[in-house]
Parts: sequence; structure tokens; C-alpha cells
Amino acid sequence: MIMKIVIGMTGASGAVYGVKLIEFLSKKVETIVIISETAEKIIEKETNYNMDYIKNLSDQFYFNDEMESKIASGSNFFDAFIICPCSISTMSKIASGIGDNLITRVGCVSLKEKRKMVLLMRETPLNSIILENMLKLSRENVLILPASPPFYIKPKRIEDMVDFVVGKILDHIGIENKIYRRYQSNSTG
Repeated sequence: MIMKIVIGMTGASGAVYGVKLIEFLSKKVETIVIISETAEKIIEKETNYNMDYIKNLSDQFYFNDEMESKIASGSNFFDAFIICPCSISTMSKIASGIGDNLITRVGCVSLKEKRKMVLLMRETPLNSIILENMLKLSRENVLILPASPPFYIKPKRIEDMVDFVVGKILDHIGIENKIYRRYQSNSTG
């Protein structure tokens, strides 16, 4: 059975992470994409991509105000929900049980149905309220994955760092990939 993955893109900076994730997943699994209004603006500002490109990669595509969509229901199965990038506002709403748009509703469904959820966080620094909300979600088995690319890969392009972070997301939802170079120790033993 083919995996079904829901990808939400919020208005946090780092739209390229979400687009790269959708590009990779669209070749491997069924992709359901939700775009917030602010994410649409950020995609235009930060990347050379547009909504038509993202819609064409998606098996199903929704805007964030489409609360009547079938993915808003817990009876509609999906394997994992990834918010990439995830704004602090969206993460905090999910941590507080607020499902006031499609992305936060799917987040609440993921929690109650015990489905895999990954939040690619793009904010710094973090205050204690943000950290407490992240801890609440982590205790519910939500993976909080800050977009923290490594330097041991000796990146030559921004895409190298984006690929690393996207590869880590894929690792955590169980999708085999060779999108990034893994750590290699120079020691012999």
C-alpha cells in the first residue's frame, strides 16, 4: 500500500524546505498539500516557485481555509503529517488544541489519532513559552525538527543544506532516501 503524507506549509520563512519536500515525496507517495495564505506570499518572496507548480506536484491540494475537506476528519487515514516550514503560531495552536484552520485541524487530528507528525521549526531565538509548547508536543510523540543544517557536510550550495534538512524529515517518517550525505567518521576505530 502506498503511503499517504499530508504536508502543510505555513508562513514561516524557509518555503524552499516545503517545496523540496513536496518535490521528493510526489515521486514516492500520495501527497496531500495544504498551503496557508501567508505561505503563498512567502513562496513568492523567497523562491522561484508558484502555486501552479506546487498544485501539479500534489495528488490533493487545499488552501488553509478549506475546513470542509475530507482530511479534516479523523476517519480519513493518512500515514504522517509534516508541517514544513512550521510557524510558531501554528505550533502553539496545535499544542493548545486549537484547530481553527485546516493545518491546525489536521494537527489536532494527528494528535488524537496518534499519527506521525513532524514540525520543521524556523524560529530563533526561542522563549520559554515556545519551548514549553514544543515540550508539550514532544511528549505527545510529535517530532520537533529545527531547520539546523550541519557544516560537517561541507555545503557548497544552499541546496546542500536544504537537502540535509529534508532528508532528516524523510528519515523520521520512514522514507528511504539518499538526498543528503550522511556523517562519515574519519577515524578507523
